[in-house]
Order: sequence, then C-alpha cells, then structure tokens
Amino acid sequence: MKIVAGVFGILCILTVAFDAFETIILPRRVVRRVRLAKIFYRVSWAAWSMPGRKLHPGPRREYYLSYYGPLSLILLLVLWASIFILGFGLIQWGFSLPMRSPNGSLGLGSYFYMSGTTFVTLGLGDITPLGPWGRLLTVLEGGTGLGFLALIIGYVPVIYQSFSRREVNISLLDARSGSPPSGPELLIRHYNGQNPEELIQFLREWERWCAELLESHLSYPVLAYYRSQHDNQSWLTALTALLDTCALLLLGIEGVPAKPAKFIFALARHTAVDLTQSFGIQPVKAKRRYTPDDFSHLCTEFAARGIILPSGEEAFKKLRDVRAMYEPFVEALADYLIVQLPELGIIPDRVDAWQTSAWDHFLASSPRTLDRAMRRG
Repeated sequence: MKIVAGVFGILCILTVAFDAFETIILPRRVVRRVRLAKIFYRVSWAAWSMPGRKLHPGPRREYYLSYYGPLSLILLLVLWASIFILGFGLIQWGFSLPMRSPNGSLGLGSYFYMSGTTFVTLGLGDITPLGPWGRLLTVLEGGTGLGFLALIIGYVPVIYQSFSRREVNISLLDARSGSPPSGPELLIRHYNGQNPEELIQFLREWERWCAELLESHLSYPVLAYYRSQHDNQSWLTALTALLDTCALLLLGIEGVPAKPAKFIFALARHTAVDLTQSFGIQPVKAKRRYTPDDFSHLCTEFAARGIILPSGEEAFKKLRDVRAMYEPFVEALADYLIVQLPELGIIPDRVDAWQTSAWDHFLASSPRTLDRAMRRG
C-alpha cells in the first residue's frame, strides 16, 4: 500500500511540474485535452458562472464575474503548490524514509508537515531527514519550492502587462465607436469621403491589436476571463465590433477601399476562431437575427449621414454570408464568457461612457452637449 502511495506521489509531482511548465513557460497553445489547468478552469468557471448567469445584465453581474479571473489565478497556484506538497509527502511516507521527530513518532500527517515546511522553504528543523535519500529529496523539494516561487513572481506581472495592453485600445473605442462599441457607429464617427485613410489607419492599428490578443490569450488563457474596467466594455465586444465594421466595408462603401478591410477581417476572424477552439467550445447557430428590414434601415441611416452603402437583396445576402463566417464563433464565446454582443445597428441618442459621470451635475455644461457646441463654433 505504501509503495503505491509513493508511486502516486511521483506521478503527482511530474503531472504538476509538466502542467506548470506548459501554462507558464511554454509560449504556444497546448492542444492536448487532458490538462490539469484546463480541467481546473472548466470546472471552476462552470461553478462560478452559474450564479452569474442568473443575475440581471448590468453592473452587479459584471462586478461578480470580474472576481473570477484574478481569483482563479491565485487558486490555480495554490492547487499546484498543494499537489507538490502532497506528492513529496507521499514519496517520503510511501518509501518509509527515516525522519527525526521531537516526540519520536511519525505518521502520515508528520510527513505532510515536513513536506509543507520544506516546499515553502521555512526550514523549521523540528522534523529532519536521517538517510541520504531523505536528505536528497528534501533538497530537491526545497529547490522546487524556490523555483516555483520565482516562476510566480515572473508570471503574474506578465499577465497584468498583457491585460493592460489589451485594455488601452479598448478604452480608445469609447469615444470612437460608442459604449458598447458598434461597427456602424465606428464607421459613422470616422467616415470621410474625401479622406478615408484615417479610418483605414485606425483599423490597421486594430489589426495589430488582434494579433496581440491572439498571441497573449493563447499563451495565457486566463486573460480571457479578466473583465474590462467598465461594464459596457469587453475584448470580445471590441473584436465583434471590428468584425462588423469590416463586414460592412467588404460590401463596398463609396470612397473607402475594401481591400485593406479584407486583410483586417481575416486576422480578426482567425482570432475569434482560434480562441473558440482553445476553450474547446463548439460554434453555435447565430442568435442575432438580422432581417432585410434591419439592413434596409441601416442603409437609410447611413445615407442620411453621407455614407453610401450598397442596398438591396444581393447586398443583404453578401452581408449575411460574411457574418456567417464569424458569428458562430463570437456568439459561442459570448455565451461561454457571459458577454452581450453589440447589434449591427444604430442606436439613436446613445451616450458614451466618457459622457457620464457622478460629478456631471456640478458642471455648467454637460459632456453630452459637445457636438452642439462644436456646431455653434
């Protein structure tokens, strides 16, 4: 029985060491399905998100879900450390390695205690190994604990640096595309028939953002669970708004070249598809029903603002086919992460996040009157 426990301890150590290596150090996606970290996130997210799905969409739900990302990272590290301690303790107990104890008696709990103090490098010295194998194992465990601590110190800042880089561009969308961001709103606020280069340049910056998002979220999947600073912002809504924008540009808007949008669309869709696969999520049938009447209304609203978008049945079918290339993936991610996706439409009199504040009632002029003030100028 003890020999089996010792062998099981060795398996625990090898499993956790390999899992931590793949999660922290290996800079590429791991396609193997059976992984400790993946099982942990699937089980813990299912349990954590269950109450969140019952909450009404809004600040309370976002506040509750925002705790999961940082908390899950801490719990995963604690899980790894606990299994390391369990594994080393089982090896010492399973192979009956001699130990010196203050009261002369050694049970399974004493071996776990010895393993725990060694792993966290306390070195209390009340229980010490006597034989060469016990001493060798103690040194090995102490080195493992020290190396594990060093990895954590290097791992956590990388996570938050990637998170900060992701959020900077998302914050830029507030005034440029609305809150939450919307593809049609992005075109309206940037379109200029005489100078479309500004819009294309902005979209190219977002192409790089997609590449960074793909690389960072495949290497560190926990980032996908980190919620944005504001309730109406999300990396997934920003990605969807970018895809919607490119879908409209691919229809052909007068004065705006469609070819750059094709390249940007390709990378943005690639990001959505790969992230869906990384979570093991099946694409779903599109839930956002978009009718010809919705498209006709969008064309009318665009025309009123000087944007000429192809209309008619053929244009609608083309738009539907383009959206079908990415909607099943972004909707699967939205359902999994509990995120509301933006609609492909224009919301009249929408108020952006930068225009709302608890202190606005003290101001002589509201930020919402900026457009009127500019027109008077």
